[in-house]
Amino acid sequence: MAPSAMNQWTRSLSDVQPVPYWLDDPGRPRPEPALTTSETCDLLVVGGGYSGLWTALIAKERDPRRDVVLVEGREVGWAASGRNGGFCAASLTHGLPNGLARWPDEIHTLQRMGESNLDEIEAALARHAIDCDFERTGEIDVATEPYQVRELREWHEETQRRGLADDVEFLDADAVREQVNSPTFQAGLWDRRGVAMLHPAKLAWGLKRACVELGVRVYENTPALTLKPYGPGMAVRTPYGAIRARQVALGTNIFPNLVRRVRSYTVPVYDYALMTEPLTPEQLDSIGWKNRQGLGDSANQFHYFRLSADNRILWGGYDAVYPYGGRVRAEYDDRPETYAKLAGHFFTCFPQLEGVRFSHAWGGAIDTCSRFSAFFGTAHQSKVAYAAGYTGLGVGATRFGAEVMLDLLSGERTERTELEMVRKKPLPFPPEPFAWTGIALTKWSLARADAQGGRRNLWLRTMDRLGLGFDS
Repeated sequence: MAPSAMNQWTRSLSDVQPVPYWLDDPGRPRPEPALTTSETCDLLVVGGGYSGLWTALIAKERDPRRDVVLVEGREVGWAASGRNGGFCAASLTHGLPNGLARWPDEIHTLQRMGESNLDEIEAALARHAIDCDFERTGEIDVATEPYQVRELREWHEETQRRGLADDVEFLDADAVREQVNSPTFQAGLWDRRGVAMLHPAKLAWGLKRACVELGVRVYENTPALTLKPYGPGMAVRTPYGAIRARQVALGTNIFPNLVRRVRSYTVPVYDYALMTEPLTPEQLDSIGWKNRQGLGDSANQFHYFRLSADNRILWGGYDAVYPYGGRVRAEYDDRPETYAKLAGHFFTCFPQLEGVRFSHAWGGAIDTCSRFSAFFGTAHQSKVAYAAGYTGLGVGATRFGAEVMLDLLSGERTERTELEMVRKKPLPFPPEPFAWTGIALTKWSLARADAQGGRRNLWLRTMDRLGLGFDS
């Protein structure tokens, strides 16, 4: 790396604030008061991210008489739900390739359910007047290497044969650069309807407001400390109070699950992102992007990028950092060495934007599981339900997960609860030092595959056969 290039990239970070752009908003609502008494309710929802918010909202929509309480350990949307890229995908399976590999017999059903789920999200935003900059612009998976062009074309042909390529268009180099002008783009697959862009924190805040308006009692800065049976229901202790509930839904994702046996199924993977200052009209013209799609490249160590409502570029991904022991700590949310790396990659993709500076840089933990997509279950004689393991694609899929948890708590068999994806769990991660060693070897192998034309070594091929992996 030439020193002059490095200086250029690091200069772009000179004014950066190490805070999530989405949460740095003057319209951020005040938190609800903490719980300081004893409460009783029909349904207690633990977690104030998308998973918990959708569960509380849908529970009240299904039965307005149901008494629902939601507790959040910090502020609603402060963790993954306020730190992600704002890609709201229809996929419930962390992309079609993963879904097809794991549940080929159910893939058409899963695709239909995912499309319906995204439609329901759009309808809920209108129904509850939630303004979160929702734009159903789709997403382009771009190829930046010749082998990726071949893989994208072959994948598009396969999905066409299987009847899974509705609204998906293959773009050659000229066509993809007509959409977004980067000298690195060699081809693309444009999913025109299956992904929406949104402001993630505004979505969380809007869902909170909708819950409160429907009568959900929301307590923030109220961590749930313990979960125990109590008579016919469950009891949760908090620092200043307690809640007795007939049923409990756990939407805590990467944070330690109150059902201890669930904890080994997820590990925290730290992901990082940059946000530029607003682009000028001339800078926007230099890159095109008039259709405002989300973008992601096709490497194993991939980037995701998009435009915000005020024409900033969010640029994230590539590094996926697993801390030894799987600890979740605030100190991991900031990683300057990754920011410098991402800045360099940004200007390689868009050299015409030389001189643009980054205003915000941040990171956060993703609840990763070995099959890359959410898993579900119940505990305590089905009085408790949980969903976790969204592995970075939870903006849309958490709404589906909320429906699954409520179905499981109702005891009814539904099309959702009959899915193999819902009935079976992924393999858990091994204890340390095996988890760290396996993840480190997988990351090294993925980087090597990117550098060697996509060729997967024996370790990756073995992991593929076992249905295991590591992703963010």
